[in-house]
Amino acid sequence: MMRANTFNLQRSFTLSSFALNLPADRYFDPDPAQKKIALELYGLIADQPLICPHGHVDPRMFADPAYQFGTPADLLLIPDHYIFRMLYSQGIALEQLGVPRTDGGPVETDHRKIWQTFADHYYLFRGTPTGMWLADEFYNVFGVRQKLNSATAQAIYDQIAECLTKPEFRPRALFERFNIAVLATTDAAHDKLEHHQAIKASGWPGRIVPTFRPDGVVNLDRPDWRENLNALAETCGYEITSYQTLLRALEERRAYFKTLGATATDHAAESAYTEELSDAEADAIFQRALQGKLAGHDATRFTGNMLMQMARMSCEDSLVMQFHPGSCRNHNDVVFTKFGFDKGCDIPLMTEYTRSLRPLLNRYGNDARLTLILFTLDETTYSRELAPLAGHYPALKLGPPWWFHDSLNGMRRFRDQAMETAGLYNTAGFNDDTRAFPSIPARHDLARRVDANWIAGLVVRGIVDEADAAEMMHDAAYRLAQRAYKFV
Repeated sequence: MMRANTFNLQRSFTLSSFALNLPADRYFDPDPAQKKIALELYGLIADQPLICPHGHVDPRMFADPAYQFGTPADLLLIPDHYIFRMLYSQGIALEQLGVPRTDGGPVETDHRKIWQTFADHYYLFRGTPTGMWLADEFYNVFGVRQKLNSATAQAIYDQIAECLTKPEFRPRALFERFNIAVLATTDAAHDKLEHHQAIKASGWPGRIVPTFRPDGVVNLDRPDWRENLNALAETCGYEITSYQTLLRALEERRAYFKTLGATATDHAAESAYTEELSDAEADAIFQRALQGKLAGHDATRFTGNMLMQMARMSCEDSLVMQFHPGSCRNHNDVVFTKFGFDKGCDIPLMTEYTRSLRPLLNRYGNDARLTLILFTLDETTYSRELAPLAGHYPALKLGPPWWFHDSLNGMRRFRDQAMETAGLYNTAGFNDDTRAFPSIPARHDLARRVDANWIAGLVVRGIVDEADAAEMMHDAAYRLAQRAYKFV
């Protein structure tokens, strides 16, 4: 009997090995009662517009109505560190994947060969969020009905390549097809925002807004700090030779970002440390940075002080403040030297919030003018620190599971550990945080299914009734993000 069952299972695998299938009830709990309610809740919001308040999609693709994505490798592989970091972990050189080197050194330029390498190793993404997103993209965006593997690689490449030649697969058309209500990009403080200007001037109704990110000039220990400071000075039209001049430049740039629709800022640091320095202390550190003579904890203290200043500015200009601490950037020196920033070798750190954020929250956390959306890569802080903080301070909301944790299980853990203390309404909804534009619907769909399943679990346990569950579903899917990021 066991042998027969094993044979039938193996035969089933063989017959279905090339078929790509997305079950309608995917990601839901196997309990029939919970699954039924989850499907009903998901159906309420499955077609609602997507709110994309934080991400890294390049705005220039929307500035030019004729913009085309290039090859399937250009679109899906070469720019996506979620994909190539996994391949690199299995010994595949980034040069083989066409990732550009900072020194202009040779990399693979045959995109069919790059795609074949990807397909040969596509099995590595089984059970991962990247695998889930890609399956959804292939099926729903490009109409692919076969699994990607060594044998199907070139046929699928041809199918996607043909799609990318059509007008309906240009960025603006996909934006409308994806039913995106608003998409926020992330832009350096010195960015002139010419692509956002072009989008606005074109008359196209798609809502693409910038987000102000000043990390490049406030984190003094960045290897490109001086380069970024010079770029900011060029954009502003005056030299930045003091702390006070830096504050002036940042305030001016924030105001300009707002004229092009910005509603938020974004900040990253290794730790959540905050400290308010006197002007004299801050300028002394800034002068040491200009001279290349930073000492001790200068950079940490300056960044901590600048977070205080950013909160102060947000109280004054109403821009929502996002804070993403806890990543050790560019951990792999070899990859960073060859390929530069954002190449899949950033690693999460243990992060302390309660004491680190106390100076900022005591100064601004009770101010109704501030919205501070806080993210973490340290899941151990959900119930111990983040939920209690968000469940108390009026200014503070929790961002969704981020980066390494925007996954099926990561979202479940967040709901299980943070909601009892923080409550749903001290969170900021979902954001996709992606550079991979075609993956946006898949990422939102996964999040909406996870939330439908979580809320259905509350219903079957008698914690909320069906009417409250329906309201919670609409809030989690889009209304919380609309409100938190001031898109309403």
